[in-house]
Amino acid sequence: MAEQTVTAYVPLDVSLPPIPTEQVFSDLQWKTLLALADTVIPSVRSPSSPKSLSTKVVPDCDLKAAVSTLASHMHDPEATKIAEQYLEETGSANPLFVEGLRRLFAEYIHQEGRNGISLILNALNSKAGSLLLTGSITAIQDQPFEVRERVFRSWETSRIKPLRAIYRAFTAIFKKTWISVSPTIRLVVGFPRVPIHGKPADGFEYKFLQFPPGDKPEIIEADVVIVGSGCGGSVAAKNLAEAGYKVLVVEKSYHYPSKHFPMDFTEGFVNMFETGGATMSDDGSMAVLAGSTWGGGGTVNWSAALQTQGYVRREWASNGLPFFESFEFQQSLDHVCERMGVSSEHTKHNFANRILLDGARKLGYAAKPVPQNTGGTAHYCGYCTMGCHSTDKKGPTETFLADAADAGATFVEGFRAEKILFKKTKGGRVASGIQGTWTSRDSYLGTTGMDRETREVIIKADKVIVSCGTLQSPLLLMRSGLKNPQIGRNLYLHPVVLSAAVFEEEIRPWEGAALTTVVNEFENQDNQGHGVKIENVAMLPAVYLPTFPWRDGLDYKLWAAKLPRMTGFIALTKERDAGRVYPDPVDGRARISYSVSAYDRKHIVEALVATAKIAYISGAKEFHTTSREMAPFIRPADASDPNAPEGVNNEALQAWIAELRRQNPVDPERTLYASAHQMGTCRMGASSSTSVVDPNCQVWGAKGLYVMDASVFPSASGVNPMVTNMAIADWASQNVAEMLKREKSESLMARL
Repeated sequence: MAEQTVTAYVPLDVSLPPIPTEQVFSDLQWKTLLALADTVIPSVRSPSSPKSLSTKVVPDCDLKAAVSTLASHMHDPEATKIAEQYLEETGSANPLFVEGLRRLFAEYIHQEGRNGISLILNALNSKAGSLLLTGSITAIQDQPFEVRERVFRSWETSRIKPLRAIYRAFTAIFKKTWISVSPTIRLVVGFPRVPIHGKPADGFEYKFLQFPPGDKPEIIEADVVIVGSGCGGSVAAKNLAEAGYKVLVVEKSYHYPSKHFPMDFTEGFVNMFETGGATMSDDGSMAVLAGSTWGGGGTVNWSAALQTQGYVRREWASNGLPFFESFEFQQSLDHVCERMGVSSEHTKHNFANRILLDGARKLGYAAKPVPQNTGGTAHYCGYCTMGCHSTDKKGPTETFLADAADAGATFVEGFRAEKILFKKTKGGRVASGIQGTWTSRDSYLGTTGMDRETREVIIKADKVIVSCGTLQSPLLLMRSGLKNPQIGRNLYLHPVVLSAAVFEEEIRPWEGAALTTVVNEFENQDNQGHGVKIENVAMLPAVYLPTFPWRDGLDYKLWAAKLPRMTGFIALTKERDAGRVYPDPVDGRARISYSVSAYDRKHIVEALVATAKIAYISGAKEFHTTSREMAPFIRPADASDPNAPEGVNNEALQAWIAELRRQNPVDPERTLYASAHQMGTCRMGASSSTSVVDPNCQVWGAKGLYVMDASVFPSASGVNPMVTNMAIADWASQNVAEMLKREKSESLMARL
């Protein structure tokens, strides 16, 4: 298929909800916070330039070299001027940066985290606290820049644990917020607002129920209510609606047609991800990206459609779940793949994915293409984390939810499920519906008008299917009074460490599908199914760049500007050791207790070694990890030939690898992990003492209540979980349809 270049398309703007008006920090605390932000993202100037407390002064020769380096890689006739503006830019001078911080702290940081930050900010503004934390009684925002930078950098390794946590949190927050809103970084790296490949297309047109004003709860009846519109819920909705049942799907987030895609970074994070894409583990070591939009994770994922591998299926079957080795499960895997047009036949690999395949071949590593859910067509676009404007990605919104709508299912957006309703019978507790709060789109956006409304809604149903995702499904069960201690436990995150190879030539890594290849060589390092896959990653600036370490403001700006010449990799871990999800004691939001174990970290180090070898044999000039302590590998000038006979036995590379193994730099205190896959918190099993749902996905002790999402996985899937999730829901929802058929037949016979 010929590529189509589109230059005139501009996505429709997406309105953001108002920032809560509560005062999170005092004016003095905000002044301190913004001073620290400008320490991370300072204005870089020469000694002769106008300067302020936000200015990092560097020698003229260093500044000229930085401007020259930046300009030399740009294609703009104003390259030198843009480079100077980029270096001079600070965070606090940009109103969008300040607004982003205010939204983050008001909406997405839990109260405990805010209290901790407030305590540190107050200490910095007291003489005694400032002396303890900075070595001076002068408030840190009034210190000369070079002093402030030195003090802030010292917090990374401070003996005071809260300071180390503040350093990790602030550097991550400031980097991500700046890259999301910077007026110059896109010009510097040449990143276009919309993909240059792919033709915009209109997706399926959905209609959602609206409710009139009223003081009493709105009551709706259905055969089945499905809470959540993601990968599991969408498949269940299709199957049950096509079986002739009255199906209602409720979703706490909102639907945006494809004409809004890809969203800009701030719009996309706020409208399509849990907590604005700012979900973190309690210890600050893990950034968790979880979809929260119409279609769930299937709307924001990278199209990877891998089936559950044999060794994982055998593991699950050996724990009392023989279904996973059955032909029925394989049929469900094939069924959902067929509907989405899963194939690798039409894939055009971009530079990064070609590097991974070819480098693995040169080193003898097992590797293969990753099938894509793109309807059997080419899909050369790396922007889909912010929504697919071409609709070529056949996620839930373009397949299963559309099929459900055609079969008569109805939908509600903006519905927060508060609790599951039950009735007591002689046979025990039986699910009878769901209760929640519906918020109209106008109310969500804080606008006025006829459609602004919030209503309590009760949905009465014969069957309740919870498909809220691994972070939210267990919390709904807890809010509903279920006491099984397994609820929320067994959290698997496929912890990821990112790395980057920098090449001499321009790559434009955001072009082309993000993840079309996988290296499987290291997936079973302990012969028990635990190990690491090496894959490529979406290279959108605000998604990729913030995970890498900050050392000082100039260094980070120069690093970020290398994006056009980078390829990104992830070491995706099938971990042995799990964490848990639990409700925040103040506001009930999902909290994550998880830290990558020493056992699993050993596997990650070996995957990083292999990734470095792949980058080297492919000609990369630099190789970076997300570890703050591990210096990047810089290719020696005398080793410029990637086809040299010595291959990866180059002395400098081997010395760097030895240092990597010695340092073991993937300790959670030293690196930032990421997770785009969450699994296991309502896991399936053969006994209520070890699991939350039975082999049919029915919650133990709650007849008629089911969970159908990745939270039912018995352990980490080891592959991108979409297809496994959908296949389980396909099989389980067909069983529910058969059960409803029997129950309605029995009820009819009883009346006769």
